[in-house]
Amino acid sequence: MQKLIYQGMFTVMLMVMTVALFAQREKKNLTLEDIIKNKAFSSKGIEGFHSMKDGRHFCQLKRDSLNEYEYETGKLTRTIVTKTQLVLTGKTESIFMSGYTFSHDETKILFATEQEEIYRHSISAFYYIYDTRTGILNPLSENGKQRVPAFSHDDSKISFVRDNNIFIRELSSDERSVEPKTGKKTSVREYKVTSDGIVNKIINGVPDWVYEEEFGFLQAYAWSPDGKKIAYYQFDETGVKEYDLEKFGSLYPNYFRYKYPVPGEPNSTVSIHIFDLVTQKTLVVDIGKDTDIYIPRIKWTEDPSLLSLYRMNRHQDKCELMLADASSGKTRIILTEADTCFIEINDHLNFPGNGKEFILSSEKDGFRHIYLYSMDGTLVRQLTKGAWDVTDVYGIDEKKGLVYYQAAVTSPMDRDVYSVGLDGRNPTKLSARAGTNTPEFNTTFDYFINRWSDANTPPFVTLNRASGEVILILQDNAGLISKMKDYQLSDVGFFTFRNDQNLELNACILKPPDFDPLKKYPVLFSIYGGPGSQSVLDSWRVMSFWNRFLAQNGIIIVTIDPRGTASRGAHFKRLTYLQLGKFETEDMIAAAKYLGALPYVDKGRIGVWGWSYGGFMALNCLTRGAEYFSMGVSVAPVSHYKYYDDIYTERFMRTPKENPNGYNENSPISHVDQFKGKLLLVHGMADDNVHPQNSYDFMAAMVAADKQFESQFYPNSNHGISTGKNTSYHLYKRMTDFIIKNL
Repeated sequence: MQKLIYQGMFTVMLMVMTVALFAQREKKNLTLEDIIKNKAFSSKGIEGFHSMKDGRHFCQLKRDSLNEYEYETGKLTRTIVTKTQLVLTGKTESIFMSGYTFSHDETKILFATEQEEIYRHSISAFYYIYDTRTGILNPLSENGKQRVPAFSHDDSKISFVRDNNIFIRELSSDERSVEPKTGKKTSVREYKVTSDGIVNKIINGVPDWVYEEEFGFLQAYAWSPDGKKIAYYQFDETGVKEYDLEKFGSLYPNYFRYKYPVPGEPNSTVSIHIFDLVTQKTLVVDIGKDTDIYIPRIKWTEDPSLLSLYRMNRHQDKCELMLADASSGKTRIILTEADTCFIEINDHLNFPGNGKEFILSSEKDGFRHIYLYSMDGTLVRQLTKGAWDVTDVYGIDEKKGLVYYQAAVTSPMDRDVYSVGLDGRNPTKLSARAGTNTPEFNTTFDYFINRWSDANTPPFVTLNRASGEVILILQDNAGLISKMKDYQLSDVGFFTFRNDQNLELNACILKPPDFDPLKKYPVLFSIYGGPGSQSVLDSWRVMSFWNRFLAQNGIIIVTIDPRGTASRGAHFKRLTYLQLGKFETEDMIAAAKYLGALPYVDKGRIGVWGWSYGGFMALNCLTRGAEYFSMGVSVAPVSHYKYYDDIYTERFMRTPKENPNGYNENSPISHVDQFKGKLLLVHGMADDNVHPQNSYDFMAAMVAADKQFESQFYPNSNHGISTGKNTSYHLYKRMTDFIIKNL
């Protein structure tokens, strides 16, 4: 009996020890090294994905091979090429597979190697052409790195940009030939479409800095559907003022000089040209006599004789859809949209193959919806309706007569996938899970890859039929989910509150994992708040692991979407027009007052941090909201919108001459006298987007007002502050130490 008792006691003790060990395992803490240096909590996705032309297969770039899979089963059908096959004739080392593009007939593949950043988004690289039929690899060009290469639609040529000029590479043969204009012998036939490109003066085929950043495209040319013409942008930057950035590392600093237009100053003069490969002649498209305009998009229709383009006035409150005759350059306006505030450009314009209609999205009824028009600009019908926004348009299945799109129907915080008939009937929800669903359809719209997540679940990637039915799980991030169970992590929650105008605002909150409602906690606002942005989403990235790390250190993290943010209709988004920073700051103050009244919040310890527009907001909270915010971190902030680029700023503020009070009164520089908390100001010294001048001027104002603060500057780092060894970790360590010490 005694033996049995001892055995029982031993069993109980073993159970207690097991529970204790498990509890200890559950209480494991995050470390900054694992989060930033080791990236131990990075989620996995499906990268390098491409839908094949037949609609039945897709391919994916793995580490050492490019593989083809079947949509219906997800099974591997063939290996298209391996790394060991990508070797130039006479060489022994294979090229690095870091990006690829198929020709239209899928017999050739472009691979990019040795990529080099130009601005925040653009790159140059050495490109190589691999022929899947012969197994031969050839360089695209032997005369330097290339930008934005593209196959002609008949696959007989590849175009690219180098030294601000457009080139064409013939693919019909690879014998040695002579470049027509210079007489230089080359191993491939390569000739210029343009020859007037000059750095900081004339750009052909790629955008200038401000178009790249604000209109969001990298390739400023397009092949016609028949492969016989190229339509391209030319930017004349001569009248645009220059900005210098210092780069350090040698005995004397190097200066990087580029064109950067600020509000009210001259822009590039933009023109659209069409080069005819048959006649070797170029014509200029008639875009009107006013040169102080924007052409935010060009796109060929399915008819190779018609090029579409958007023409927008400088105020960006009027946008015209035009059709250009590719033989004469003559244009006609088929649709005009105007707004009392501004119009945003997107890529929702689609031309079905019947050549009779087109679709686009508009906010003209108060929410962004999809509309069908005839080719003369006559409205056929509105395809989607409701008090919610369409957030993306993926294309048209012409056989089924369906348009596929993403929308925030259920909630501004959710994203679901839908289809609707071209007749406007039967809108159908295709995604099943609440949260954020982002699809990638195949070429025939029979299947799509869906990337789903919510605020507490990392990406879950599935292969789906067009109906939404799941065929296969491609990535479940089971490893990350299992790892997260080893750590003491709390869930992200959502809440709403009302500002001083009684308008309901959305927010999310992350509490410490050992949260006790009877204790008092500090609060850190993690903010962005820029016009048309959205931070409060039921998505995995709504709270980073750095936020979770801070929560483990006893800090409540809160994110707010103030007035002016997205997915709540056009009126809500335009509430901050001409007053960037004013109403968003008022909403942050309202949030601080709301949270400060909660029994578990220490209202004397409410801080704020943000990057870019969020940095601007952090400075505003610490000055205009100094009564409510005791500390803050401002990274790469705009301190006065007269210093930021004109396309972005004038869209929401017009020019400083037209709106001086809007610029000056909403700059934190104008309110440094109210500052009384703790501030860490951070900037990259080679930031080509938000220039360090913004921080320098704010610092000067703080010094003049005898206000003490801390600062951290990173040589050679751009807006992302990641250039150099250990920079990211150093930044986050600096911010973490400052927050924990001062909050």
